[in-house]
Amino acid sequence: MQFAATPPYDGTLGRYYKLPASLAYLLPENLSLEDGAMMEPLSVGVHSVRTLGQIKANQTVAVFGAGPVGLLALAVAKALGAKRTIAVDIDQGRLDFAKSYAATDVWLPPKKNEGESMIDYSKRNAEEMKAKLGLTDRGATSVDLIIEASGAAVCVQTGLFLVRTGGTFIQVGMGTPEVTVPITMLLVKELTVKGSFRYGPGDYELAIALVAQDKINLKPLVTHRFKFDDAVEAFQTTKAGKSADGKGVIKAIIDGPQ
Repeated sequence: MQFAATPPYDGTLGRYYKLPASLAYLLPENLSLEDGAMMEPLSVGVHSVRTLGQIKANQTVAVFGAGPVGLLALAVAKALGAKRTIAVDIDQGRLDFAKSYAATDVWLPPKKNEGESMIDYSKRNAEEMKAKLGLTDRGATSVDLIIEASGAAVCVQTGLFLVRTGGTFIQVGMGTPEVTVPITMLLVKELTVKGSFRYGPGDYELAIALVAQDKINLKPLVTHRFKFDDAVEAFQTTKAGKSADGKGVIKAIIDGPQ
């Protein structure tokens, strides 16, 4: 499989990009090319929440990492009937955005205590989160599905402590390559743990349908737009996490060449 922008393959930043017609998706008339550009990250959310997470109506979903993929995972969960969508991040600004976009609740983790081990901190983080947000290990107030979209070890651990007995944990974020996990707790709770690698058959179709039917609004996620000739500035701004005026980046769009 060749994936654009994954070395050694070039990305799609150009006037034209050649690919088989069978791999192209026709956008409905009520969607723009900008909407089309957002279908890739939205399909990651669809794949993790629907295809792998198999979300059901009235479930509670917690998403670690309120970047573009995490936010879209929240949006998919909300669109497919989740009763609570909880965003977790270390950036209050991103949490504020998440609350205004698709999260019913947000959680800013506490500071790590001096000398506290990572696993102890993760367990305390999960326990404080349960206490403050009224979450339990079982029943209607428990967390059914965890989407880990940050890749941070502490988020992986916290998510495993947080999810209900018999719940599902989906790993989406690619960060720390090796993570210590509470394996005994994992087996006692009989968790379903899956890795999520981009997307698969049916994910793009559902992503397009959710936006075309106004169940997900992509426009608030596009915080910055750049002309094609300013592509380098777009990448630099995204890397910095904010533009020169201090505005935080959620998603930057580069217009096609004129």
